[in-house]
Amino acid sequence: MPRPQPAQRGPLTTVTETSAGGVVVEPGGGASRVALIAHRTRRGALEWVLPRGHVEPGETPEQAAVREVEEETGIRGRVRAELGTVDYWFVDADRKVHKTVHHFLLDGIGGALSPEDPQVERVEWVPIADAPRRLTHADERDLVLRARRLLVEPA
Repeated sequence: MPRPQPAQRGPLTTVTETSAGGVVVEPGGGASRVALIAHRTRRGALEWVLPRGHVEPGETPEQAAVREVEEETGIRGRVRAELGTVDYWFVDADRKVHKTVHHFLLDGIGGALSPEDPQVERVEWVPIADAPRRLTHADERDLVLRARRLLVEPA
């Protein structure tokens, strides 16, 4: 008996998305702790990441980073320096997504840890020296190390 053939799918639609966020340093904390967030992946695993989100129409990446950091952590920030851009691809349902994320070093200037975003399960202040071990993704670990160097050796 012949096996049924899988349904033929057409080519995936390719879309481009831009996000921004970064490393926010604790207000008045002497640059020793940074805020990390935890959320669930589509498969249900808890992962620790830097706060970030979509750049809205009319926003600069810097403005989006400040807004997203506050939404996801409760901390108001001010951009101190650009840390770099992460670029990657993934498939989401019937789309192939090219994602670019702009990361910044932000000085926390107020607020308290209290995420507004319902997708954020936890938010914590983490010693900057420990943050690379906590983060799930290697590119974000590299960004924290870059931020740490900037904080130790200001330009």
